[in-house]
Amino acid sequence: MATAGRMEPEPRGRDGDGNGRVADLQARLAEAQDLRLRALAELDNLRERSAARARSAADEARAQVARQWLPVIDDLERALEHAEADPAAIIEGIQAVRDEALSVLVKLGFARRDDTGVVFDPTRHHAVASKADPDAPPGTVVEVVQPAYGDGDHQLRPAQVVVAEAD
Repeated sequence: MATAGRMEPEPRGRDGDGNGRVADLQARLAEAQDLRLRALAELDNLRERSAARARSAADEARAQVARQWLPVIDDLERALEHAEADPAAIIEGIQAVRDEALSVLVKLGFARRDDTGVVFDPTRHHAVASKADPDAPPGTVVEVVQPAYGDGDHQLRPAQVVVAEAD
């Protein structure tokens, strides 16, 4: 019988053998410990498989992006082969390569933004200077020094801008 704060042993069966019960409990405890160790081992295996899959996915993503840049590199190499050519043709070739590089960024979800004339936003812009501009309202972008790519949560970098200041 149990009394407040104290447990009394269970009465023994007719045969008076408490050893059978202890052995049974010890066997059940050993089985539970074995199941626990197996579950921990399975959890470790799952972690290792998940980490390997994540590494594999990251490697494949990098390879897909690199493959998209290969045509840009090929075009640059062709342009270098013709460095002795007409300067106008070289400029035209460089512009074509730039346009191709910009299209790769668009495909990756990072389109180039032209922020001239928009209200300065510190989450989208990095102000590198300010200047008086009578044609622009104060706090608007009057010049983009370095354009931004992407938008919102998918922004590679903010635009470096010059902001109109009050007279």
